[in-house]
Formats: sequence, C-alpha cells, structure tokens
Amino acid sequence: MLLLALGLGGALAAETRLVLEGEVPADGLDHFFLDVEVPQGTVEIEVRHADGSEADILDWGLDDPAGFRGWGGGNAEPAVVGEQAASRSYLAGPLPAGTWRVVVGKAKIRSSPATYAVEVLLRDSPTLAADAEQGPYTPVTLEEGPRWYAGDLHVHSEHSGDARPGLDELADFARGRGLDFVVLSDHNTTSQLAVMSAAQARHPSLLFVPGVEFTTYDGHAGAFGATDWVDHRIGQPGVTIEAAAQAFADQGAPFILNHPNLELGELCIGCAWDHDLDPALIGGIEVVTGGYEPVGKLFFADNVALWMALEAAGARVAPVGGSDDHQAGQDAGPTASPIGSPTTLLYAESLQVGALQRALQAGQTVVKLQGPDDPMISLWSASGTWGGPDDEALVARVEGDLGGTLRWFVDGEEAGAVEVSEDPFTHRFFVDAPPAGARVRLQLDVDGAPRVLTGTFYLEDAPAADVSAKEGCGGCAQGPMAALSPALLLALLARRRR
Repeated sequence: MLLLALGLGGALAAETRLVLEGEVPADGLDHFFLDVEVPQGTVEIEVRHADGSEADILDWGLDDPAGFRGWGGGNAEPAVVGEQAASRSYLAGPLPAGTWRVVVGKAKIRSSPATYAVEVLLRDSPTLAADAEQGPYTPVTLEEGPRWYAGDLHVHSEHSGDARPGLDELADFARGRGLDFVVLSDHNTTSQLAVMSAAQARHPSLLFVPGVEFTTYDGHAGAFGATDWVDHRIGQPGVTIEAAAQAFADQGAPFILNHPNLELGELCIGCAWDHDLDPALIGGIEVVTGGYEPVGKLFFADNVALWMALEAAGARVAPVGGSDDHQAGQDAGPTASPIGSPTTLLYAESLQVGALQRALQAGQTVVKLQGPDDPMISLWSASGTWGGPDDEALVARVEGDLGGTLRWFVDGEEAGAVEVSEDPFTHRFFVDAPPAGARVRLQLDVDGAPRVLTGTFYLEDAPAADVSAKEGCGGCAQGPMAALSPALLLALLARRRR
C-alpha cells in the first residue's frame, strides 16, 4: 500500500490529504482495512474512494478507534463524517484521535490484481452545516389497543447506498396505502436512527420501526427492531453468522431471512441465502419479496418449501412479506415493488415497536401477497382442549369479496379446500386425531394464484377463543390466540446493481 500525506508541519493543517493506493488482498476474506492516523483537533473526515476497474465492485465503510462509524456499501459519493453532521449512512459525533480504518468490501473481484484508490481529507473546520435533524432515537406508542396493524417489513431509505428517498417521502407513500408502520431496513448501518425521532414527530399516524438489512455476500436478513449495530464482516476474527444472529436475538430483534432463494448472480450480489445457521436462531422468512405479481411468484414455491423445512426441523418461523422498496413507490417499471406490496399484518396490543416485535415472535402475522386491499383471513380453534370427539374443529374466516379457494395445510401437506361463496365467509373444518405438534396454516387463492397466507397454527398451543369476540376486528382474536404465524415472503427485484 502506498500512503502519501500532504499537510503542513506535525500538527493538523487546515486540510491534510492522505492518499492510499494498492492492490486488493487476495486472501480469501470478504473485507480488508486501511489504517488512517487521525490527529487531535480533527473535526471532519472525508473519504473519497474508487476501485481500479469497471470489472470490479468494492464496498466502503469507516471505523473509528472505538468501532463502527458507517457503512455506505456502494455509495458513489464520498463519505463525510463530522462532529455535528455526516453524509448518509454515516454517524456524526466526536472524532477521537487515533487509528481509524477505511473498511473495504470485496463485492465483486474480476481483475487480477484488483486495485483501489482512496483519498482521506482531515479538516480542522467543517464543510457540512450542523444537522438539526440529528438526535437520539426514542421509541413511541402511536396507538393503544389490540388489533391487526398493517405494515411493510422491508423498506429502504436514503441511508442505504442503493436507495433514494428520505423518511418524509416514505411516510407519505406508506400512509397513502393505509399502512400503520414501516420497518427501515437499511444496509448494515444505524445512521437512520439519528433522524427517526424528528421524522416521527412530523408523521404521528405512521410508526417508523428501526431495523437493518444485515447484508453479507452470502445472504441478507432483516432484523426487526434492531437499534445496535452488528458486525456483518463475516470471516473476520470472531465474526460469524451465528454470533450475528445471536446478537440480534439479544436485542429482541427477530432475525428474518430476506429473499432466501433470489439467486441472480451478479445482478443481486449475495441476495440468496447461503449461510449454515441453526434454525432456532431464525425468527422469520420472506416467502415473497415485492408483490406476488409480477416477480414474487418466481421464487414463491421454493421459499415456502424452505419455510416448511425449517418448521419440520422444529423451528418456529413466522413467514412475512416486504416490498424491498428503494424508491418510495416512485419506481413505475415492470418490476416495481412499492411500499405495501406485499403487506404484513401483526396482531399486537399496541402500535409500538416492542408490541410489534412480540407479535412477530409469537407468529401472529398474516401476509397479503399483493397489497393492503387483499382479503383478510384468520384461523382459530373451536375448542380449548384436544382429544374429544369434536375437539379437533378449527374455524377459518375470509373477509373481502374476491371469492377464490380457501386451502388448509397440515404439517406442510394440503389437507382440504373449499370455495369462498360469500363475504364474510366462515368455514369449520377438522384435523383428524391431531398429534402433538401438528401444524396448520391457511392460504387463499384467487384466480388460481396465492393471494393471502397465514402462518402456522400450532395445535398444542390452542386455547379457547370465543368466536363472538372476533366480530368487529376483522376476524382477529381479541382474547388468547394460538401461535398464528402468517406467511409471506417477497422476492427482491433484480433492477439494482447489488
């Protein structure tokens, strides 16, 4: 590595320029680091970066002596970090003297040797104005009371390197579709937290849920409600996929496999899930990413098969859906995935992050595969005990006048179907001599294609639920409810570089 420093004297000049150039290490690891010595008195750091070939793709981030300061991934613009402001994907705050590291990810290496060129500018006065939006994230409760809350579990803001919109634009679009919450799933950063509370105050009818898309070169996962950064640089000392999933679990943030079968090669680097992870650490799975039409259906069957395999192995995995929207609904192309397509509903006691997390962990979800206007389906037990002559009865309800076929599955296999003949439609069916651990789920097909999924109803959990208590809440249980895991997975669209 070549390092040049241009400045005046031993103290920090008004601007000191460091040039770092060299070859990408061919060591088999996904990331490497370039050390930068930052002297006392530095109030702003700018990192300009480039790979040396159109054939290669490098990702970029920054660590300070204490750890994480940002991850821009494929951000084309330089990274600027100051005491009172920072560019997107990076964290503002004090700049401690000592050894900082430019983090470089090997997203795609085709040249031999591959090269990099980095300029680091150290300043004693800022170029960025103080950001009045910056502040600590504080959770809020927007609504009290149990009901189904509609949201999108996979939305990107400008803090993702491959996304454009700010939080205000996201909120306006989401509320326009009738959603109650969105999960901010920016790639490997927590920088969005610093502006969430200010945006939340401007949008009191939509809950911003913190999160991250934990993005590696062997798979992506969502962490619902995560607020602490977790190291994604798998292969570095002590950095494993097991440790990462456990770190999210320790925060109470369910670990959700995103678009696990989206194998598109270099069109979407690392999008398909290829990690070996204990199923017990997996809290959810996207069975379709983006609406079922036009793209989600291409991966739907494989995603459902993976979901069923995880459950057969003993894991309790809530199927969910997310748009993977990067443009606040403004992408009108044929593969557009606007916020809310699909929509995931969580039955929670309030519109608050902790309540939504608990609902997801309990599997209390329903996924509308195309969007918020799809029908609603729900499932409950007709009895609170099992083993009697009439105790195996389950009750299914469909609301939304689209007709179609209601199908039910037991232990992953289709066990029956009935045509939906009225709105609302209620159907009582039986599971023969349910063994301990029998799993039941519902699916509504419209015009021969899946339209709505529930998650899994575990018979051994099933307490009594008074049918009359469900009137007026869309078929949802207002009292005790069996673990109801909704099903949905959305297949990410290959219109972006990664």
